[in-house]
Amino acid sequence: MSLEVAPVRGEGDRRAFVELLWRVYARDPHWVPPLRRDALALIGGPRRNPYYGHADVQPFLAWRGGRVVGRIAAHVDQLVLERRPGLGLWGLFEVEGEDAEAAAALIAAAEAWLRERGLTRAQGPFSLSIWDEPGLLVDGFDRPPTVMMGHHRPAYARWIEAAGYRGVKDLHAWELDIARPFPELVQRIVAAGERNPRIRIREADPRRLGEEARLVLGILNEAWSNNWGFVPLTDAEIAHAAAKLKPVLFPDLVRIALYDGEPVAFMLTLPDVNELTRDLNGRLFPVGWAKLWWRLRRPRVTRMRVPLMGVRRQFQGTRMASLLAFMMIEFTRRAAVAHYGATRAEIGWILEDNGPMRSIARAIEARITRTYRIFERDLQESSSTTQTGT
Repeated sequence: MSLEVAPVRGEGDRRAFVELLWRVYARDPHWVPPLRRDALALIGGPRRNPYYGHADVQPFLAWRGGRVVGRIAAHVDQLVLERRPGLGLWGLFEVEGEDAEAAAALIAAAEAWLRERGLTRAQGPFSLSIWDEPGLLVDGFDRPPTVMMGHHRPAYARWIEAAGYRGVKDLHAWELDIARPFPELVQRIVAAGERNPRIRIREADPRRLGEEARLVLGILNEAWSNNWGFVPLTDAEIAHAAAKLKPVLFPDLVRIALYDGEPVAFMLTLPDVNELTRDLNGRLFPVGWAKLWWRLRRPRVTRMRVPLMGVRRQFQGTRMASLLAFMMIEFTRRAAVAHYGATRAEIGWILEDNGPMRSIARAIEARITRTYRIFERDLQESSSTTQTGT
């Protein structure tokens, strides 16, 4: 049967784009179905996703014999271009079965769309931005992902490399046992910080969620500004993230560090909501919403995830930065065990060359359990892939 790759047009195609996931991962015991509502919003345009306020996105579907067998999305992000001219992105890449031809055609279609817009390099996968689910899982397929982390098939890396891509950056997820106290050295550091009158670690104030979100993400934009791949969050994205995360934000899991009364660092921790949504199979109606609402009232989970941590630039590279990090981690560990029943936690992702964070992870005896890779290719080179069929 002939293969055709075509742009997504209309609501029917968008639903097919999302529903493909359930066929691709039907036999994968570690895949966690996303909420269909959220998956549709991701590619729903500017009304449903503020990323479109600074990016153009074109999803594609691969069809074979009237059946959708693969998908990809190409995107041009103006905020990325301000920092890395000529760079186009793609992501949301999925292929059913062992259809290497469809994989090659999808990547070629995304590249052609980027070339038409004058881009000279391509990176992926980003689904959709570095703040969503960046990178392709290349190690750690034997466990389910934590909340807001991706899960992919082992074949994808081989197909992406066959299209001429090479890995340019690895992102690691570190896991640790939080049921037992941290090593004695870490405990002494935390105790010293608790005695320091200039330091205070406070919880987030749920009555001022919007203000707290702006504070935390403002620190984040400053703290991460020199990181590889950084793109600042816009005001619209900050408001959207605050609204989206509100049901899973708990004050004792959001810590803000103050030095001489000024907020200088933060750490955001989430219960692994994947444990609470997995049996919903992506559906909130007719009864899924009630189940999830009840479970989130007093969530009991085995795992936590720390997706974001940051310290203002003036403290970066200092002992104070490490001290504040250890204090926020320890205070959150206590709450996670006592109030949510958690026994494990995941920190990440962490860039492969982020020395300070890797040192902190090792000090609390965390270990790498999953690796995500971002690939890049020069679009001016001749393509090694087969062009789209008809």
